[in-house]
Amino acid sequence: MRIIVPMAGMGKRMRPHTITVPKPLVPVAGKPIVQRLVEELAAIAHEPIEEIAFIIGDFGDAVEANLIAIAESLGAKGSIYHQDEALGTAHAILCAKESLSGKVIVAFADTLFKAKLNLDDDKDGVLWVKQIPNPEQFGVVKLDDQNNIVDFIEKPSTFVSDLAMIGIYYFKDGANLANELQYLIDNNVIKGGEYQLPDALMNMTKKGMKFVPGKVDDWMDCGNKNATVETNSRILGYHADEEGLVAADLKLENSILIPPCYVGEGVVLKNAIVGPHVSIGAGCTIENSVIEGSIIQTSTTVKNANLSNSMIGNHVEYLESPKELSLGDYSTLGK
Repeated sequence: MRIIVPMAGMGKRMRPHTITVPKPLVPVAGKPIVQRLVEELAAIAHEPIEEIAFIIGDFGDAVEANLIAIAESLGAKGSIYHQDEALGTAHAILCAKESLSGKVIVAFADTLFKAKLNLDDDKDGVLWVKQIPNPEQFGVVKLDDQNNIVDFIEKPSTFVSDLAMIGIYYFKDGANLANELQYLIDNNVIKGGEYQLPDALMNMTKKGMKFVPGKVDDWMDCGNKNATVETNSRILGYHADEEGLVAADLKLENSILIPPCYVGEGVVLKNAIVGPHVSIGAGCTIENSVIEGSIIQTSTTVKNANLSNSMIGNHVEYLESPKELSLGDYSTLGK
């Protein structure tokens, strides 16, 4: 089994957090998004993972080494491929053509999920979907009476289905996928300036290949700041009973930590109330502050703050000035 992870996008919706770090390496509950993704896939796959291939942009040697280490931690070979131009999902996957053989899971690195994978080898593939109330914002699939996928529609303007593709796909033979992706490139089958994976899937379906939907229990987006903070909260909820979420060397000085939270090594909380659903990276100091539902990355200092639904990067100093107030009855300060 191989896992292919396209992650070359610039992550514009996550700026400024993706100016120096690729979006899939932004931490959620203490681990990079892409690490959580491949760990989840490896844990629920029914056979060993031979290789994990990452398709990236020009992210630098340190990022590549990090990704290789993530693959090797799961007992898999790590491979790096580069997508030099943003030419769409089909083009991105084809950049890893050398790894598209045998059983393959393709998983885009801006989504996390909870599901039981049912890799039905009586079919040619499985596409994981989630029933949603606003299908016009997503790519959806249409089914026939036998539960086979017969059509793929991108952001339908009228209702055809409420089963959204979440960006995780299983192919019994990756070579078939590679051939169809290459066909799109060779014949310039392009939409909006990009080569699209659903066009390849449609061609495979027309040739008689059978794809069925896989159902997920939870689908968590990491596409922007608000979605990522929400996903952080949900992941912490799923792992609330696990040991090791809070580092043993946490220093609490007149402070309260309300679980579930992730706290890295070397963190100091002084005169603070932190939680629930807060992730704090290693080496941070939080003082005279109240923080809930937020992500704070490594080596950051926060003082005199009241934060919620917030995301703060690495090596930040956020120092609010202490305030003296005299507010009368029925006053409102801030929104």
